[in-house]
Amino acid sequence: MTVSVMITTKNRAADLCRTCRVLRQLNPTPLEVLITADGCTDDTVEVVKSELANAKLIVNETGRGSVVSRNQMVREARGDLVLALDDDSYPEQLDCINRIMPFFENNPKLAVLHFPQRTDEYPETLMQPNFNPEHLTRSFASSGAVLRRSTYLQLPGFESRFFHMYEEPDYALQCVAAGYEVLFSPVVTVRHHYSGQVRSEMRNHHRHSRNELWSVLLRCPFPYVAPVAIYRAATQFGYACRRGFSWAIREPVWWWQAMAGIPYCLAKRHPVSWTSYKRWLRLPETP
Repeated sequence: MTVSVMITTKNRAADLCRTCRVLRQLNPTPLEVLITADGCTDDTVEVVKSELANAKLIVNETGRGSVVSRNQMVREARGDLVLALDDDSYPEQLDCINRIMPFFENNPKLAVLHFPQRTDEYPETLMQPNFNPEHLTRSFASSGAVLRRSTYLQLPGFESRFFHMYEEPDYALQCVAAGYEVLFSPVVTVRHHYSGQVRSEMRNHHRHSRNELWSVLLRCPFPYVAPVAIYRAATQFGYACRRGFSWAIREPVWWWQAMAGIPYCLAKRHPVSWTSYKRWLRLPETP
């Protein structure tokens, strides 16, 4: 099997440079590396050309979002498998490709394989000696996951309307409903430096909440769609309240955004069975 690597980046040239240097050391090497510079205004393009001259570089002059970028790269990739990374993440094991391939060769139902991360977001993981054993999950992180491309092309894939956030659990739901598996395994670990650049915690919360609601409208069957949507919105509001008044008072920002997308979601609605939806809900989230 062949492996492509994909990265979407925006204005994190220094982080991307570090990741590119690690990718050059992978043994065996990937079939190709695809990088999307999504609305970058720094020297990202120059970094790619100097550090990974053979990479396939896609330049979006205006930012289209990480979800659109990843969807395009998966569809354009030539590998059987696509290793998704962030510009600030990379595998710690340089032989990761040899570790990954047997999982997909031995399990035709495996759609996504993802890994534990040593991340600055959670400092306790940086020196953690062991991680959870292999188990099926209902989501994954695109900063360290491998997708089987043939399965991706059979399914709707990442919902481009999301722009950023929540494409992973929505895609995992598609996989589970179609009889495929999303597997967590510590066979590889990912070093995620989790850059603070181009990040807004509240904005990400709004996008996650909006997209979670849109996913319910797209995938959850009738008559359960209404109570599930209300529960999701209430849960996110509860989280905002726990973060404080300044968060709670700004919750209507994503409510209005979500309402504006309702006609789109209803027009594109493709619900799965309630049995499949419940099976997905019962799976644990990513560690």
